[in-house]
Amino acid sequence: MKANSDILFALEDIPSKSQSITAALQHLMACFVGVITPTLIIGATLGLQAEVPYLISMALFISGVSTFVQAKTFGPVGCGLIAVQGTSFAFVSALLVAGFAIKAKGGSNDEILATMFGICFVGAFIEIIVSQFIDKVKRIITPLTTGIVITTIGVSLIKVGITDLAGGFGSTSFGEVQNLGLGLFVLVLIIGLNISKNPWIRLSAIMMGMLAGSVLAYALGLVSFASVVEQPWFSLPVPFKYGFNFDMDIFLPVALIYFLTALETSGDITANSLFCGLPIKGDSYFKRVKGGVLADGLNSALAAVFNTFPNTTFGQNNAVIQMTGVASRHVGFYIAGIMVLLGLFPIIGGVLQAIPKPVLGGATLVMFATIAVAGIKILSSEPIDRRKSLIIATSFGAGLGVLMVPEAVQGLPGLLKNILSSAVTTAGFTAIIMSLLLPEDKES
Repeated sequence: MKANSDILFALEDIPSKSQSITAALQHLMACFVGVITPTLIIGATLGLQAEVPYLISMALFISGVSTFVQAKTFGPVGCGLIAVQGTSFAFVSALLVAGFAIKAKGGSNDEILATMFGICFVGAFIEIIVSQFIDKVKRIITPLTTGIVITTIGVSLIKVGITDLAGGFGSTSFGEVQNLGLGLFVLVLIIGLNISKNPWIRLSAIMMGMLAGSVLAYALGLVSFASVVEQPWFSLPVPFKYGFNFDMDIFLPVALIYFLTALETSGDITANSLFCGLPIKGDSYFKRVKGGVLADGLNSALAAVFNTFPNTTFGQNNAVIQMTGVASRHVGFYIAGIMVLLGLFPIIGGVLQAIPKPVLGGATLVMFATIAVAGIKILSSEPIDRRKSLIIATSFGAGLGVLMVPEAVQGLPGLLKNILSSAVTTAGFTAIIMSLLLPEDKES
């Protein structure tokens, strides 16, 4: 590990229990909404509202188990970092297409879920297989391609952060001064606390900012705990509760996204390694990425078994490492434990759901932008010649173009539309294809 003055606790350091819990809670606040939102979208769109509370519980439960696997490592499985896992947004569009196809055939809610979890379980083995060849495709997994993917992930998440800061998607008060003021209050407070030389203040900056913002929001009448009492007290994990079905016709789009998820996970682990002061080249780096992608695939298979959607490594939590200076993987055990408890006791998670969106947006906006900065750092770690400039420009042009004008790909065939509707996959695919096709300049 190379020296990094921004790190308060290095990878193998063991912070005190109070420090670990403080850092873990900030990771939780950064990822909680991301873990449950894909399930909320799929449930609401497909009319599965009756099953949503249980599905959310299982999403949190599996996220905790998966995060523990990544941080702890079991033989070749896991990256040994604070690689927080959560439900992947990348699969939402493909799973909605699958769900509507089953619904059109007259399938019940149980049949819809049984088939979606069935194809997700089988598809996970695509990523598991890909993980075994990560170190063989060094021409693809380079600082250039991973830098492009990480930067695109960060820029894509900025849209989520600013949307929450303004009030949240679909809010009737979206963009009102009250929302913007609350979000900016949290943002400025976190920045002010984060530049403190006191390790404890910096360690707890995100949590303190969100706590202060929530108190202010409560005083303004923006916090409601009505949904908390509606949550069930306990949820029991039941393997394949809805059964197991498989449909080849709707499997291929999901299988392809699993392949792309391997690239996205590689990028996230690269950014994580960078923030931890670890090398992002060489055998140890590829071993870390290989273990992380393998765990990603196995965790997604486990997610399907326990009735939730595919997992992926969350990029936003890498920014928490950067801002808090806590890179100790032992904090991952605390994150995992808290998430498992939230999954088993949904009423606790209901309290976190009550945090106003502007408070979340104020806290996450700068963290998401930090991910983009990490990608830029990786891109600038090597000289950028004419070939690399073309690859970077074209990849960002395609990926960010889709992000800004999603309607541009609406006329494409279903499978191609599902692939290119994601800015990350579009930019990643473009970078890979151009890296393979454009000859490298051999001149010194």
